[in-house]
Amino acid sequence: MTVLHARTEPRPLWLGTSWKMTKTLAESRAYVEELGHTVVPEGVQAFLLPPLTSLHVVLDALPTGSPVLVGVQNAHWGPDGPMTGEVSMTQVRDAGAQVVEIGHSERRGLLGETDEMVAAKVAAALDAGLVPVLCVGEPWSVRSAGRADAYVADQVRSALADVDPDDVSRVVVAYEPVWAIGEGGRAAEPADVVGVLDAIRGAVADLAPGVRLRALLYGGSVTTENATDLLDLDLDGLFVGRAAWTAAGFTALLSLGGRAVDRRDELSSTHQPRSR
Repeated sequence: MTVLHARTEPRPLWLGTSWKMTKTLAESRAYVEELGHTVVPEGVQAFLLPPLTSLHVVLDALPTGSPVLVGVQNAHWGPDGPMTGEVSMTQVRDAGAQVVEIGHSERRGLLGETDEMVAAKVAAALDAGLVPVLCVGEPWSVRSAGRADAYVADQVRSALADVDPDDVSRVVVAYEPVWAIGEGGRAAEPADVVGVLDAIRGAVADLAPGVRLRALLYGGSVTTENATDLLDLDLDGLFVGRAAWTAAGFTALLSLGGRAVDRRDELSSTHQPRSR
């Protein structure tokens, strides 16, 4: 007798980068044209978040049919109106964005974004058909006090409070400890990450039982030296800063991502029940 076992569709491994406030139009085009010679490994979902000024240049420079998703680093939660200097989710979607970064610690800490603002942006992004990349993470004072798990779980619950449980599956969460971000950040050890990832999953399970996030990523002082160890954790990819600010750097990380996918496929096939 032959027993058929249904195989779970493999989840893509996400690798993306935010360029923050860097790159002119010419620099953006040169980056993408160089990246255009790279084949994104099968099973890897690449994404780029250029500054808003370069969105159209990046979209135009990508080869036709490119699998790379392109987005923006911020947008307002309101549909329109007197918000000088802001752009709405609908406007960035209309301009070609597919992804929007929300709640980065720099915006929370330096620009005063509250949990309520972050939650409104997540809901607005979903309404506009964008993929929200929700950034969460604790400062060192919280980490050193042993409260990182609870702190980040609360951020997740707050940010997804206005999201229908079924729509939680459309959200990408990027865990980025504040102390690991930026030029002065220090890389987290895998042991620093695992507990918080579990806490995020627990918070999601509380809000939407049986629903998985679209992806759960890690970001913060990611380099080609530590990416492999991080990718071997139980997560869905990496959100990278400076190490991916050159096309060569991003290409190297994509290659590492492809190898991680291969390792996961090998592990999956090893544990796949055999027919009998």
